[in-house]
Amino acid sequence: MAKTRTREPGRTYSRVVSGASGRVLVVDDNKVIRQLIKVNLELEGFEVVTANDGVECLDVVHHVLPDVITLDVVMPRLDGFGTAAKLRADPRTRHLPVAIVSACTQNEVETGIAAGVDAFLAKPFEPAELVRVVHRLIERRDRRERKGAPAGRGRG
Repeated sequence: MAKTRTREPGRTYSRVVSGASGRVLVVDDNKVIRQLIKVNLELEGFEVVTANDGVECLDVVHHVLPDVITLDVVMPRLDGFGTAAKLRADPRTRHLPVAIVSACTQNEVETGIAAGVDAFLAKPFEPAELVRVVHRLIERRDRRERKGAPAGRGRG
């Protein structure tokens, strides 16, 4: 498991893991959920960086350069939909795969699709399904990059 260190209050960065399957930015205001997602992804070889909310996500995304971002919907300062919309509006993050990890009501799914979300994972989730969603998003992004096309959007 990767060691973490705190640079600023609330910001956690993983050290670079040799041979990691990819880097995931996990954004959730609930510390327990963040840690649950982090541990499950690290056990599968991912390097994980966490943020407490959408504002922090947008502050660190350009330094972290994740392969995938997971977002909770209900967060203080900037919710998951607002964060996804801002990521899509920025040319530097427009093509990053984004997964919503939330209750995933019909309204959330519709709003998420409109904001450019790529995949949805309903809480409570099975850790194996979390890993499958992240792998699928990375594989889809890699296939599109090999073809020279940017990563697309859609439900995954």
